[in-house]
Amino acid sequence: MSADPQVPLRADARRNRDQIIAAARSIFSDFGPEVPMEEIARAAGVGVGTLYRRFPDRDALIRAVAVDNFARVLDDARQAAEQEPTAWLALVRLLHQSVELHLSVQLAMLSKKAHEILKEDPAIASLRDELLVELEAMVRGAQREGTLRPDVAEGDVALLFALLLRQLESRSPEVTRLSTERSIAIMIDGLKAQPGTPLPGRPLSRHDIH
Repeated sequence: MSADPQVPLRADARRNRDQIIAAARSIFSDFGPEVPMEEIARAAGVGVGTLYRRFPDRDALIRAVAVDNFARVLDDARQAAEQEPTAWLALVRLLHQSVELHLSVQLAMLSKKAHEILKEDPAIASLRDELLVELEAMVRGAQREGTLRPDVAEGDVALLFALLLRQLESRSPEVTRLSTERSIAIMIDGLKAQPGTPLPGRPLSRHDIH
């Protein structure tokens, strides 16, 4: 159970909610969603009672962070598609620059607890599907440009990104961020249209990864 998102909040209540979500996003990104709620309240600069008034339990907070985060990623994807001169550059920008994308993958696919909470959530499902549609458009556009290898689809890119992040657990957030950036750079090089090892089977679409 979570607070009704349709009920208008007072300015101070909205500010507290935004601070809690921002703190939780940062902490979840570095340490996962199992961090004690007291630490999140402290990072947000609010009391534990305030946190629990807005989010009655951890599940409600994880769900709110995930919805907020997927919406940010979707906005990132759409801005990249609109602002970059090519689909390839839009894809590279999304993979490299979206910190929110990293957290969305961690919550939706890498954290067992978060996955259980989010897998049946209709708001998350809708945002995830919209994001995959944007990714599909980038992939197909880059293939038409001749910059992305022709034997992959958006499901391949999404799964490769998720598998890459799964391998990057570290006790040091700095090492995790550095290794993520380096590994994404290697991944992007492997996606470029160039002679390479033929891939087995068929390209995986967004429908294959649900």
